[in-house]
Amino acid sequence: MKKEEIREMSTADLKDRLQQMEKEYLQQRANHAVTPLDNTAKITADRRSIARVKTELRQRELNNK
Repeated sequence: MKKEEIREMSTADLKDRLQQMEKEYLQQRANHAVTPLDNTAKITADRRSIARVKTELRQRELNNK
């Protein structure tokens, strides 16, 4: 996800998407531990996407206070 896409989403949508992304990320890590993935860069990209969403949620939280 790009920064612009994240900023356009509502807070509730971001929270739902974050839960989904974290679930997929953990599943990929578990699968990679058992059998190596073809594209291991996807794990890194997913982790960074999760961080982007968390950063946006935190910024919104701080702006609302």
